[in-house]
Amino acid sequence: MNKTELISIVSENAGLSRKDTERMLGAAIDAITAALVKGEKVQLSGFGTFEAKDRKARIGRNPHTKQPIEIPATRIPAFSPSKALKDAVGK
Repeated sequence: MNKTELISIVSENAGLSRKDTERMLGAAIDAITAALVKGEKVQLSGFGTFEAKDRKARIGRNPHTKQPIEIPATRIPAFSPSKALKDAVGK
């Protein structure tokens, strides 16, 4: 499923126009992104938790030359599904 398909399904289920649904979905994604940039967690009951995690610097290898490469530390977004979501997908 892509974003356009998601917008279609949500607009049908919620009884909203596609344009309103697209704005709502965009606003939700923007709000989640802004919270992660600030270092906050976003918990959606029954769905899961979004958070930003720190990844340590490490040494990798160039597969062509086998030379060591330093991979810098970075922050990455992470998602942890709720038990309800895990159970629903597992059935």
